[in-house]
Amino acid sequence: MPETLSDLISDTHLTVLLGLFGGVLLGLTARLGRFCTLGAIEDLLYGGSSLRMRMWGMAVGMAVLGSFGLIALGWLDPVQSQYLTIRWMPLASISGGLMFGYGMALSGMCGYGAIARLGGGDLRSFVIVLVMGVSTFVVLAGPLAPLRNMLFLQETISNDLPAGLAHHLAAYSGLSVPTLGFVSGGAILLCSALGREIRDDPAAIGWAALVAFAIVSGWAGSSYIARTGFDAVPVVSHSFSAPLGETILWTMTGSLRPISFAVGSVSGVWLGAFIGSLIKGHFRWEACDDPRELRRQIVGAAIMGGGAVIAMGCTVGQGLSAFSLLSLSAPVTFLSIFAGAAFGLRQLIVGFRRAA
Repeated sequence: MPETLSDLISDTHLTVLLGLFGGVLLGLTARLGRFCTLGAIEDLLYGGSSLRMRMWGMAVGMAVLGSFGLIALGWLDPVQSQYLTIRWMPLASISGGLMFGYGMALSGMCGYGAIARLGGGDLRSFVIVLVMGVSTFVVLAGPLAPLRNMLFLQETISNDLPAGLAHHLAAYSGLSVPTLGFVSGGAILLCSALGREIRDDPAAIGWAALVAFAIVSGWAGSSYIARTGFDAVPVVSHSFSAPLGETILWTMTGSLRPISFAVGSVSGVWLGAFIGSLIKGHFRWEACDDPRELRRQIVGAAIMGGGAVIAMGCTVGQGLSAFSLLSLSAPVTFLSIFAGAAFGLRQLIVGFRRAA
């Protein structure tokens, strides 16, 4: 009889279940806690509310604290993550982030938001998922890959410091990497939590904590499996750009491609959002009646996919997972996404006509 869990299930399938677990948490948070980066930006710029942006900031702060707690305990080697091993290119973060943010505004949602809306029956988001998933692979490994490599070649760091803010500060200050991570995470959390809106809606703290737990669980679980297992399992957490394309490819060619954390993560968000929509009583089939709106969403999804590959992540991949490790690219990419989304939202909501 099997004596250990590894005798019952392979390391690869454990990784899928890990992605599924965190994905369900993220899907529930999107539907029940209204966790949405574009929604947070729109509320801040046009809705007169910073609550959802503060919730996002608290999630980042708690994810940083959790991830650097794993590092301090020796349970996570951040250098195994692609966010710290690929040489940072500021121009790629800025241009890719601007593209992603603008495409997100045109589409009305990011990849994570599209999966969550699909769980609620929104068929428009299904089109966005398909287009974004395909466009990521067009730029990542398809016809536009040579152009991307020519402009933004992603090189692995060999002898230099990892591409992490805490690692660079530690080299100059003499302080330990975990200490700098705790200070940074605590400062982000404190700045985000201070405000009347959080006091008026303390449930936002719980939803932010759930998002942070999903991100940290990805790092902790994949690191444990990579350290103790026999299969070649990457150390990863959640992202929803290239994983959309990977999930589409696995769905079509599952017998030829190994299943992965990405497939479990995408599936988990859909499942969690579906459960959340049933709990709230919000599930209903929706379609696009306006062809101009559909055209705008398709164009936006295509731009998002290409931008995410250039920037090496999306609102979740860079904005949460990479940020939780204090990657050099994360704050620059997120600010660029914010700027691109603000530009796109102004174009859609206000327009650029000169005021009378």
